[in-house]
Amino acid sequence: MPEGIAIITSGGDAAGMNPAVKCAAEYASKQGLQPWLVYGGLNGLINDKIVEADRSLVSGILHRGGTVLRSSRSKEFFEHSFREQAYQNLKKRGVTKLLVIGGDGSFRALNQFYSDFGLPFAGIPATIDNDICGTDYCLGVDTALNMIRESIDSIRDTATSFSRAFVIEVMGRHCGYLAMVSALASGAEICLTPELPYNLDSIGARLKHQINHEERDFILAIVAEGTKMADYVTRWINDSIGMEARLTVLGHVQRGGSPTVYDRIMAYKFAVAAVDSLISGQDNAIMVYRKGSFGHLPISEVCDATYQMDPAILKLCRPLSE
Repeated sequence: MPEGIAIITSGGDAAGMNPAVKCAAEYASKQGLQPWLVYGGLNGLINDKIVEADRSLVSGILHRGGTVLRSSRSKEFFEHSFREQAYQNLKKRGVTKLLVIGGDGSFRALNQFYSDFGLPFAGIPATIDNDICGTDYCLGVDTALNMIRESIDSIRDTATSFSRAFVIEVMGRHCGYLAMVSALASGAEICLTPELPYNLDSIGARLKHQINHEERDFILAIVAEGTKMADYVTRWINDSIGMEARLTVLGHVQRGGSPTVYDRIMAYKFAVAAVDSLISGQDNAIMVYRKGSFGHLPISEVCDATYQMDPAILKLCRPLSE
């Protein structure tokens, strides 16, 4: 019986997960491994939702957003008895390797699984927040940015038609990557993120000057959800700037959508790198993309470090917060 590799998606969904699942299953099979698909995230490991991968299960999923394997938040996986149950489910199928597509929380869970039972895993970073240490890119980011760009472009049409201000709140938890890149790509006048200090007085003075002397007749403000400032900024523009303002919270529309070409190709490259790392004997390796090259890092260097925003992006966005 061929050595088995189980593929699982965990944590928040991100476009690019399905192409990664498809490529990992097909590439692993070509390398002589037997791929298995885990449905339902970590709960699927516990509840034995593990199916032998075949062509019918991975065909036609390349263009689909989200994850066809589905995901879950599992409190049970924190208990050793349930992890033991998950291990036995894998063991009876001859699975000796795990490939997890998700974020640092998923990586930590599988690292504990390795500590318990010695089952090595490889991690593919997939989160629209793009906040995993050690990698310049995570699957799903490009698709999310394009979903945001399309929404902002549509909002701008109304903003210019009615001479209004629009505040757009984007996702990202405590990371302002989506907000910063979207603000730059959309030509926004304001960008507020957790990483950058902001000064509403100076922003107000700048915008009032543009309205009075440069014929500015609309404003776009991109606010990261982690600042919890979107409602306040909307009221502030109304009261201090004197321009009618509306708030749009994009919400989970940012996590959906058909994966872009870039996310599909990155998914393939990440998947090949992950399978190769497991075949070569790497344990607990997280795939990373840095300075145009693919590699891997020990989980400790990924999950125990503090994420740092690209200084170049910070420099470009600083004028939008002051």
